[in-house]
Amino acid sequence: MAQDDPKTLVSTEWLAAHIKDPDLRILDASMFLPGVGRDAKAEYDQAHIPNARFFDVDEISDLRSELPHMVPPVEKFMSRLRAMGVGDGHQVVVYDSQGIYSAPRVWWLFRLMGQDNIAVLDGGLPKWVAEGRETEDMPPIVRDRHMTTRRQNHMVKDVTQVSSASKLGDYVIVDARSAERFRGEVDEPRAGLRRGHIPGARNVPFNTLLQADGTLKSPDDCRAVFEAAGVDLGKPVIASCGSGVTAAVLCLALERMGKTDHSIYDGSWTEWGAFPTLPVATGEA
Repeated sequence: MAQDDPKTLVSTEWLAAHIKDPDLRILDASMFLPGVGRDAKAEYDQAHIPNARFFDVDEISDLRSELPHMVPPVEKFMSRLRAMGVGDGHQVVVYDSQGIYSAPRVWWLFRLMGQDNIAVLDGGLPKWVAEGRETEDMPPIVRDRHMTTRRQNHMVKDVTQVSSASKLGDYVIVDARSAERFRGEVDEPRAGLRRGHIPGARNVPFNTLLQADGTLKSPDDCRAVFEAAGVDLGKPVIASCGSGVTAAVLCLALERMGKTDHSIYDGSWTEWGAFPTLPVATGEA
């Protein structure tokens, strides 16, 4: 079992022991890819961990962008969290309904906004339910709490910065998509995108960092996965994926390993794969 750390990852046992703490706030950040046919909010309404609030990854984003769930403006992030009764002084635990999938994106987003009092629930809702722990269908009681933000701009990269990193090699770009998508062997889930990957990127599919029960592998085992993929851990990492969600699983694993110089390419392949002027590589890295 992973060591509990309220700033990165906590176990279901830890959450069960602290669930009645007055300053604990739980967020359900479940989401699904287009075309899967599942409704995360509807599933939350049917069953969630007691007192959990629903964090809508798609809505708490920059809706001015044509790209999905991009980082929201600071003011929007603050207002949405305040409306959920989440703010300064709270310990936050975020989970999702697939184990470890979209919850790390919210963990990363909090840290981007200067809030590090947040942890991902290891194994998420599936592990919680498999252990016979309580769920409910009642909405939480919400009281406003002010939130202070200090945006950490170094934690997010745009297409110009990633293009430079691809050419110069001063960062290592790590792609969390499946090997087949990385190599350009299959179509992307989002229509109209080219196949392949950013030149020079390495491939660490996010699920290779997870154990069979959906929990995160140990720091040593995660390090072995990155090294086996040819990731130079002596360089700062830019994590990428399809749309900036599972890239955060890589960041969570890196943080657990003690490697703190990581960032996310927010537009990820949804942006890069749509630009005909940007170079694309196929096959192995």
